[in-house]
Amino acid sequence: MHPGHDIREVYLYRDAIDFRKSIDGIAAIIELELGLNIFSGTLFVFINRRRDKMKILYWCKSGFCLWYKRLEKERFAWIRGAGGASININSDELKWLIDGIDIWVSRPHKTLQYISNS
Repeated sequence: MHPGHDIREVYLYRDAIDFRKSIDGIAAIIELELGLNIFSGTLFVFINRRRDKMKILYWCKSGFCLWYKRLEKERFAWIRGAGGASININSDELKWLIDGIDIWVSRPHKTLQYISNS
């Protein structure tokens, strides 16, 4: 991603998209299907049907950035099961996903937060 870009949120779009879509087509999916603000600094992650290509779109200060990765032999792990049109992950999980780790199989322990009743 852009050096120094503050990652606020990361959304994975569940369905595969036509990778002929560029910035305007992907932005339309984000605004019309997900109902999210494209200008929020959030990273929006998309995959193709074969799961060997990934696009990440985000707004950075004065324009859109479109990040693209194509795998030569492997496939990206992707969302399993039913649910909404997108799923929210954190920046560490995005890094793991890009590196080929199936984040839905290898989940870390949940962070627990307790409050003392005394």
